[in-house]
Amino acid sequence: MTRLFTFAAGALALLAAALPASAQSPAPADTVAAIRARGALLCGVAPSTPGFSAPDSRGEWRGIDVDTCRAVAAALLGDATKVRFVPASTQQRFTMLQSGEIDMLVRSTTWTLGREASLGLSFAGVNFYDGQGFLVRRDSGVTTATRLDGATVCVQPGTTTELNLADYFRTNRMRFTPVVIDNVEELRNAFRSGRCDVYTNDASSLASFRAGEGPNAERYLLLPEIISKEPLGPVVRKGDPRFFDIVRWSLFAQLTAEELGITSENMGTFNDSTNPDVQRFLGRTGELGRQLGVNNDWAVQIVRQVGNFSEMWERNITPLGIQRGINNLWNRGGLHYPPPMR
Repeated sequence: MTRLFTFAAGALALLAAALPASAQSPAPADTVAAIRARGALLCGVAPSTPGFSAPDSRGEWRGIDVDTCRAVAAALLGDATKVRFVPASTQQRFTMLQSGEIDMLVRSTTWTLGREASLGLSFAGVNFYDGQGFLVRRDSGVTTATRLDGATVCVQPGTTTELNLADYFRTNRMRFTPVVIDNVEELRNAFRSGRCDVYTNDASSLASFRAGEGPNAERYLLLPEIISKEPLGPVVRKGDPRFFDIVRWSLFAQLTAEELGITSENMGTFNDSTNPDVQRFLGRTGELGRQLGVNNDWAVQIVRQVGNFSEMWERNITPLGIQRGINNLWNRGGLHYPPPMR
């Protein structure tokens, strides 16, 4: 029996060695322990997308993606300022996360089956429901995407945007010439200078670019067509369920706070609330925080230091002229539906 067991064990070891690396189960990471030992969360963000992630005139990072990172730091470390923001290009963002150069990625990144199934990554939620659009110069006379046959189109490589663009033109039997540039500022300059007729990206990113043009914003027209679904949100490595849960529930906590009417300004007025959902949210009853692996006041820290989802939106997205729309809570006609915190 012993010899048979030894033979079987050896055969299994040889089989495991013969499997590709992606088929073997790596030892689970402990991102939470690494972050606590480091004293800071490493968060990959877009280098310059106003409203989502961009440094202001003082070098302070601002945006809804930036605040999503800060919410996780508030939950995990008790301090929303303990984040190091790492600019991540579209080409390098996934490699940076896979290699451990960053702990999480919040970079207007679309949740797709292919990315989750093949890259060893998991999407922890959606902080912005978006869709791909087209921006043209107003003096072109183009008012609909169906008139873009033969256009040159500025697009970033390695994105769902590039794939959607090809699908849309093929479906509508139109021709186009891509102008492919990875660096977003170079891409925008190409559009400004007339190297391409059209700039395509997530509609929110196009609105962000247009708003940043100041007096020149009226030169550009965002066409009405939205050609794709682009659920954007935080991404983490697979194999670390504790960190995944903290990231996911940090976002849900902001949505739940909005649902309950709790803001960074009025939080103190809820201390005497008899609402069981409020009491659990504040950590006054139950052990939800400890079950998650953080302090029981983790949700309080998020809202106190970063705000609820509505506050985050008003601070970052409203100035771009983008309406909440489908990004509203479920009970206001939107898609955001946080699971119960109980």
